[in-house]
Parts: sequence; C-alpha cells; structure tokens
Amino acid sequence: MPASARADVLRPIQFGEIVPGLALAGGIAVAATILRLATGSPILSPMLVSVFAGIAIRLSLRPGSSFTPGLRFAARPVLRLGIILLGLQVTLSAIIGIGVAPFLVAALTLSGTYVAIVALGRAMGVPQPLTRLIAAGTSVCGASAIVAANSVAQADEEDVGYAVACVTLFGTIAMITFPLLAGPLGLSSAAFGVWTGAGIHEVAQVTAAAFQMGADAGQVGTLTKLIRVILLAPLVITIAGLARSGDASGRAARTPFPWFVIWFLVMIGLNSTGIVPDQLRQQASIGSTLCMATGLAAMGLAMDLRQLRNRGLRPFLLGLCGTLIVSALSLGLVTAVM
Repeated sequence: MPASARADVLRPIQFGEIVPGLALAGGIAVAATILRLATGSPILSPMLVSVFAGIAIRLSLRPGSSFTPGLRFAARPVLRLGIILLGLQVTLSAIIGIGVAPFLVAALTLSGTYVAIVALGRAMGVPQPLTRLIAAGTSVCGASAIVAANSVAQADEEDVGYAVACVTLFGTIAMITFPLLAGPLGLSSAAFGVWTGAGIHEVAQVTAAAFQMGADAGQVGTLTKLIRVILLAPLVITIAGLARSGDASGRAARTPFPWFVIWFLVMIGLNSTGIVPDQLRQQASIGSTLCMATGLAAMGLAMDLRQLRNRGLRPFLLGLCGTLIVSALSLGLVTAVM
C-alpha cells in the first residue's frame, strides 16, 4: 500500500464523515419504531424492520462510499451502546435465577461449532483463512469475531468481506426462523432465550429474535450471547497459539477485548442496587432499542451480497452448514440441560 493511502486509512475519522451513514441508519430505526407504535403489531419489531429496510435500500439504491464511515460507526459504537443500556433492564438476581445452563451451553456450542466448521472447511477444500473467519463469525459473534480472528488468519480483504456478508445473511435468516420454531419445539421462554443466545450470530440479531418471545427470553438470550462474546478473547488466543506453532516467525496477534461487555455488567450491577428510577430505566429501554435498531439497519445497508457471488459456492455452503451446526448443537444442548 502506498504511503499516502496508508496515511489516509490511519487518519482519524472526522465527525462530518459519519453524519451521512449514521443519519441514514438512524432514520431507518426511527421510522421502524414509529411504524411499530402506529400499528401496535409485535411482529413489526423495530430491529427486524430496520435490518430488512437496510437490505432493501442496499439492493435498490446502493448508497455510495460517503455513507461507509457512518454505517461502521452505527454498527459498532452505537450498537454497543444499545447493548450497554440494555443492562439497565437486568438484575443480578435474574442472572442467578437462570443458573449455569447458559454458560455451559454457550461454551460447548462455541467450541464444538468452531472445530466442526474448520474440519468441514478442510474437507470441502475451502481456503484455511476464509474457513477460520467463517468459523469464528458463526461460533462467536459475527462480524466482530471475524475482524478479531483475522488478526491471526491474515486473510485478504475479499475473504473478510465474504465472511461478514455470509454470517450476516445467515444470522438474519436465523433471527427470523428461531421465533417461528419456538412453539413447535415446545421451548420455554428461558430455554428459547438460551437457544437464541447460543445459536444466532450477531448480538443485535439475538436480541431482535429473543425479545419476540417476551422480556424474560430477551434478557436470557442477551446474557447467553454476551457469554459467547466474552469467550472471543480466549478463542483468538488459542487460534494464535496454533498459528504460531506452525509459523516460524512467531508473530503474536493482538486480541481485542470486548470492553462493552464490562459496561453492560456495570449497568446490571447499578440496576441491581435499586437506585435507578423507573423513568430512567424506561428511557434507557427506548434508547437501547433505537441504538440496536440503528446498528441493525447499518448492517443491512452494509451487506454486500455480491461478495457471496464473487467467491463461489463452496464457502457459501460452508457458512450454511455452519449455521445449521450451531443451531442444532445449541438446541440439543438446551434440550439436554434445561
């Protein structure tokens, strides 16, 4: 990369650069929220409507590169702020009440899914870097895990884009499908929450699906999902160790820690003290929904389905199989322990 291009990449993003994308994603979220309030329909969740509106706009209008900084900002800091605010809806007594099942299901699902996808990718002849990215995104937390795992996998930008598009697509499908299966499977709200938290890719996708079955399922699903997010750090460290064992250069990978999870836990602790006024918690709930809907709209707007076409069928099938594996494995574990 030329020095001038590298300097441009490293240059801090100015506030004015994030305005177009953030305004577009935020506008979709607000419109989706108004639609929900106007209709009163629980089916029209602001988060579900936002992601599909984003996908539709991406396919029809294809927003230009000027929107990219704002969409990235919405899909990361804004989305994570929504998750942090969600902590004001949870208490320590609620966490204790769900027991150890979410921790067990999340950890076993993550490790089993990652190993299975890596083995399947090798058997299918999918390049190892791309296989590792799809495995990390499917087993842990979608795009964030892909970016973190790429510090070790050293894949090219096209592989990263493919993996992000793949897990976003299949995570969105899971977000729609899981609530439809809750009744036929006979899952309780707690069991459904654990299943969504362990089986769906992105945090916001989990929240959008889990809250379809009520507040209890939503809170359990979010907690279970954040357990997977926390496990991202040890997973990347493990991948780095395996990579170093076969890499004479012994390069160490930087493992980003999901600090927003810590702030989420701080909010839970604060809410558990009983000092948070009801009005503030209600406002935080609205703010959380708007932030997560904005993040999901940004994810839809950034989903480039052309990436899937450019890299062929085998990686796509690997992503599909990975989604089926994580869904089935997590469901089996939920059924066994709950």
